[in-house]
Amino acid sequence: MTTAVGVRAKVAARKPHAGFRVSDFSAVHEASLTTQGVLYVIQIIRAGIPATDVSRLAQLMGTTKEHLIKTLNLPRATVDRKAKAHQNLSSEQSERVVGMAKLVGQVQAMVERSGDGTNFNAAQWVAQWLEQPSQALGGQRPAELMDTVAGQEVVSDLVAKMQSGAYA
Repeated sequence: MTTAVGVRAKVAARKPHAGFRVSDFSAVHEASLTTQGVLYVIQIIRAGIPATDVSRLAQLMGTTKEHLIKTLNLPRATVDRKAKAHQNLSSEQSERVVGMAKLVGQVQAMVERSGDGTNFNAAQWVAQWLEQPSQALGGQRPAELMDTVAGQEVVSDLVAKMQSGAYA
């Protein structure tokens, strides 16, 4: 497991996109735990993540690109055009994609801290869990909140509460 010091060292050595992968869920989540890590992620978001990362994230989550695009409220034509041209998403779009990766990393870290997560696929679990109505959200599916940063924070808080047993 990477420590906060290790994350800071990695962050200090990187330039935007040098080795950054949205699919490295643990690193995305761990970066959110330190100021330097957050500053690095902000750089990545401002520079924009590759549009091709949307397809990769959907694949890892066991869902379709179209479903992920809808969940994150991304413009499909833009994502497709930019992916084909090997261009980056806007900062607003990148922030939503990074937020999804951060949520997967949060779940992955939670399972690893709780025990043996060897055969647990956090990305696929998150994709399925997001589609289940939640009493804590007034019957809404968590997926309905993933199109905004504020909504992603609410969903992240709900995951943290599940870990503590508040919404088991």
